[in-house]
Amino acid sequence: MSKVTGTGADERSPAPHAADSHDLIRVHGARENNLKDVSIEIPKRRLTVFTGVSGSGKSSLVFDTIAAESQRLINETYSAFVQGFMPALARPEVDVLDGLTTAITVDQQRMGADPRSTVGTATDAHAMLRILFSRLGKPHVGPPSAYSFNTASVRASGAITVERGARKAVKATYSRTGGMCPRCEGRGTVSDIDLTQLYDDSKSLSEGALTIPGYSMDGWYGRIFTGCGFFDPDKPIRKYTKRELHDLLHKEPTKIKVDGINLTYEGLIPKIKKSMLSKDVDALQPHVRAFVERTTTFATCPECDGTRLSEGARSSKIKKISIADACAMEIRDLAEWVRRIKEPSVAPLLTALQHTLDSFVEIGLGYLALDRPAGTLSGGEAQRVKMVRHLGSSLTDVTYVFDEPTTGLHPHDISRMNDLLLRLRDKGNTVLVVEHKPQTIAIADHVVDLGPGAGTAGGTVCFEGTVEGLRAGGTITGRHLDDRPALKEAVRTPAGTLAVRGATTHNLRGVDVDIPLGVLCVVTGVAGSGKSSLVHGSIPSDEGVVSVGQGPIKGSRRSNPATYTGLLDPIRKAFAKANGVKPALFSANSEGACPTCNGAGVVYTDLAMMAGVAVTCEECEGKRFQAAVLEHRLGGRDISEVLAMPVSEAGEFFGAGEARTPAAHRILGRLADVGLGYLTLGQPLTTLSGGERQRLKLATHMAEKGGVYVLDEPTTGLHLADVEQLLGLLDRLVDSGKSVIVVEHHPAVMAHADWIIDLGPGAGHDGGRVVFEGTPAGLVAARSTLTGEHLAAYVGDRPGT
Repeated sequence: MSKVTGTGADERSPAPHAADSHDLIRVHGARENNLKDVSIEIPKRRLTVFTGVSGSGKSSLVFDTIAAESQRLINETYSAFVQGFMPALARPEVDVLDGLTTAITVDQQRMGADPRSTVGTATDAHAMLRILFSRLGKPHVGPPSAYSFNTASVRASGAITVERGARKAVKATYSRTGGMCPRCEGRGTVSDIDLTQLYDDSKSLSEGALTIPGYSMDGWYGRIFTGCGFFDPDKPIRKYTKRELHDLLHKEPTKIKVDGINLTYEGLIPKIKKSMLSKDVDALQPHVRAFVERTTTFATCPECDGTRLSEGARSSKIKKISIADACAMEIRDLAEWVRRIKEPSVAPLLTALQHTLDSFVEIGLGYLALDRPAGTLSGGEAQRVKMVRHLGSSLTDVTYVFDEPTTGLHPHDISRMNDLLLRLRDKGNTVLVVEHKPQTIAIADHVVDLGPGAGTAGGTVCFEGTVEGLRAGGTITGRHLDDRPALKEAVRTPAGTLAVRGATTHNLRGVDVDIPLGVLCVVTGVAGSGKSSLVHGSIPSDEGVVSVGQGPIKGSRRSNPATYTGLLDPIRKAFAKANGVKPALFSANSEGACPTCNGAGVVYTDLAMMAGVAVTCEECEGKRFQAAVLEHRLGGRDISEVLAMPVSEAGEFFGAGEARTPAAHRILGRLADVGLGYLTLGQPLTTLSGGERQRLKLATHMAEKGGVYVLDEPTTGLHLADVEQLLGLLDRLVDSGKSVIVVEHHPAVMAHADWIIDLGPGAGHDGGRVVFEGTPAGLVAARSTLTGEHLAAYVGDRPGT
């Protein structure tokens, strides 16, 4: 720090510098999504928490207005050429945004679905390890690329003619050493294909023998197979010669000419390997995913034993540890191993690597390994891995925007997350956090509470000020902030048990446990203790089990709650029957679509180097349908008016009277049950919050005939007031004869359980054991685990009270 000169260190200049007066982010007239002309002032270099029920407008204000405008303004500083390669961002609906700083958004989007993306490659840790092994590894096998499973070894030879005056010199060699395993190409697994799932060998190609999604004889594939001349498309496949079958399945890319057009023919197996098998299974469309799972069997690569690395990369070691061994260690163990390496020649590298690994441990991810595929991380874990990049950053005066950073965290881990948020603030940064947990709201310097309701009933600022002011303010959040549910006096009696014996998935240590059926059973424990491994790895996913995970909903801006839940089908049929026309007329993606905007409701204009613009369609005025379709009515409403209804209003509309449609009414009832009564039927899925998406999935799964419901943290994104409604729904499921198993950290859900299974005592190799099983009251009385201590404190049952 610089020394203060003058009469006293505490004196301030009577005229402060103009540059120091910009200490607020001012938002005036924000109207993004459901915001109703919101105007607020957010203090800079402070921790501000945004609260409110799900759908109240928190994300619209923080992400879609403040962070989006900051990102747009940064993008505008680049040259027009660079901007042409960047996503086009429209200006948010807001009158004035003043005092913005560079915003870094740390959201819960799942990390890369590429099968070669790991925790190590997603951070700098793997790159630093590769450099370390290239310097210190014995035997020396090459540069850092020799330890990379994303880099293939290349060797080439040829003649290069160099003219030097009258002489010509010929040089010829090129090689690059990579660390990729040649058998599995750096994926760690090899796949075998079941040929019976590719085609029906009793049919010919012309008769539709191929059963691969998208491989129809009516399109380009039909023309290629017919015109390639390698086999007879009218002959049954079982009568093919060895040569013909090889050409159909394995032929390398070959140039052919069909109807005067130059095309490339390639065998089925290399083609589907490139187009389907090389992609992350979860990122595929449902029908393609079903085909891949039906067709392929994945096994650990026998050549590299799943390490993804070539033999040379595995043979090079530091202190008897190869880079494959290092990446397979839990990060906290790896940090200790790196700390023991004393080598002055790479001291700066060791310091940087040590800091990155220690950041993982600090943030509660010490139980992960660097070779863990990034696509397998939960939303909360992915968000914390992204945080690792920012903890050691030299940037200050930056706005960090977090989306529920406590998701997936045990109460014990939340206090560590709070410390990290405060550290970022104390470096001189503005920290904006969207959060529901009272533990994190309590550390805020400033609180903005949005509401009072959700959807059209929200979008206004109900309170702005301190945490103490929020408690006394009388808003929904303020009233529920100090809610402490009492433990249940009487718990349900199990109707039977699901015996799990010798569970060893991931870090589980031969766990034997009886999961009670017919009750509300909560599985808890610190992050990484083995909860999901026990529930998803040990409960058979047969017909009687309905599992609602945290995977993202896949849908475009044309998808909405009505299309996702199947609600639109009975509505279209009801309209068609009432008007004597085809159901397809009432689909904005089919015959009834407005021809100008193709049923999107808006016209997207790509302005090449500038940001694209979305303008409401002038012909249909955003209604998405042709004018002729809107003349057809049901119960006095046209289809666009029905799609603009909230779920609660639509439930009444389709429940009685002329528009009575039992099939639609049942689906609407399930949506209302999970607390989505405020959503409009036609709201694009891309505008839903994380919590809304998970509850939308839960509503669709409730229709399945399941006896056991497995829920993975259903309180994610739920306001304190909404948790009560969720508990009521879980109670109704149990009372109707279902078994409900919930992986959950929320103390209110634990207190409401009939039976608790607590895993731990720590994370990773320190966890994987059952440390308590019994009733919530028994857990509080024993106080023998971290969960027991926090639950006792939460329900107010402290020693001596």
